[in-house]
Amino acid sequence: MAFRLSLVCAALFTLSPAILLSQQTAPLVQPGAPGQPTTTLTKPTVGTAVRAVTDADVKFMQDMVMHHSQAVEMVGLMQTNTRNPLLLELGQRIKISQGDEILFMKRWLDFHDKPIAADNGMGGMDMSTMPGMEDTPMMPGMLSPRQMTALRNAKGLAFDHLFLTGMIQHHTGALSMVKDLFSAPGSGQEPQLFDFTADVVVTQQGEIDSMRNMLASEKQKEKH
Repeated sequence: MAFRLSLVCAALFTLSPAILLSQQTAPLVQPGAPGQPTTTLTKPTVGTAVRAVTDADVKFMQDMVMHHSQAVEMVGLMQTNTRNPLLLELGQRIKISQGDEILFMKRWLDFHDKPIAADNGMGGMDMSTMPGMEDTPMMPGMLSPRQMTALRNAKGLAFDHLFLTGMIQHHTGALSMVKDLFSAPGSGQEPQLFDFTADVVVTQQGEIDSMRNMLASEKQKEKH
């Protein structure tokens, strides 16, 4: 909690460097937090003070694209697996926010002339399909192949429970990835990345709290 508050406070009181327009560069649109407007960014011209991105910054954005993509995939299962109106509403919010953030991260990587996907040395092989990897998530918080299979096969209340516990796990992993980013020397300081991580922390912690409340409500209903 202290980490989250420190990020939010820093985001509110840190001024980003001035960024000037460049006619040769397509704008980078950064999504705002829920209910907040987007921000259009452009590459800085010569003489503009900027923070160079680190290898950890790039890897974080590449990994988070994959991380968010699984969350959107999980939400997509709602169409056939649940009729819970509160869960469907939550899923819609997650789909919109993380979908917008995926687009931003891809544009940010392109903006800095970096590839969308990291080279993991596996030649593009999907590790999740390898024998013995059924219970191994790709990165912190992501559902393992076995967990995703269970979620796909669940219906009704069973799906609702697996989705909520799985998405809490997923969001918690994303917060740990942000924390790890800031533990790397000099990383997380590029202005747009810094603001993005602050939004991720606030949004996903808020959704974690909502999902925990939904699980608590389920337990109360079971008792009665």
